Amino acid sequence: MPHVTLYALEADLAGREPDLIGSLTSAVVSVYGEWARSSVDVRLIGIPAGRWARGGAAVTTAAPSVTFGMREEVFAREDAATVVARLVAAFTDAVTAVFGEDCRDDVLVELVGQPTSRSGLGGQVISP
Repeated sequence: MPHVTLYALEADLAGREPDLIGSLTSAVVSVYGEWARSSVDVRLIGIPAGRWARGGAAVTTAAPSVTFGMREEVFAREDAATVVARLVAAFTDAVTAVFGEDCRDDVLVELVGQPTSRSGLGGQVISP
C-alpha cells in the first residue's frame, strides 16, 4: 500500500484537502498505473504556526513537503532511477497544481524505502 504524507503549514492547507488528495493519488497512479488507485493512502498533516522552523527560527511561509513510503525493493529494480525521477516530478507537479507554481523550486519530495519484513498490517508482519 503506497503511503503519501504531505506536510504544510496549517493555514496554507486549510480548504485544499480534497484537491490535494486527488492530486497526490493521481501522482501515484501516473507512475504505477490505475491498479494502484484504490491502495493509495494519503495523509495531510497541517503544521500550526510557530511549529515549523528553519535555522532555529519559526517560519511564516514554507513550501509543502511530501514523503512517499514504498517497498525498498523498488530502489533495486533496473528501472529504479526512472521510477524515482517520475515520482519526484509527479509529486512536485501535484503540489504545485494545488499550491501554485511559486512553491515549485522549494517542494521537497522524500522517497522512503521500507523493507517488507519491517512492516505490519493487522498485527501481522507483512511477508514478501
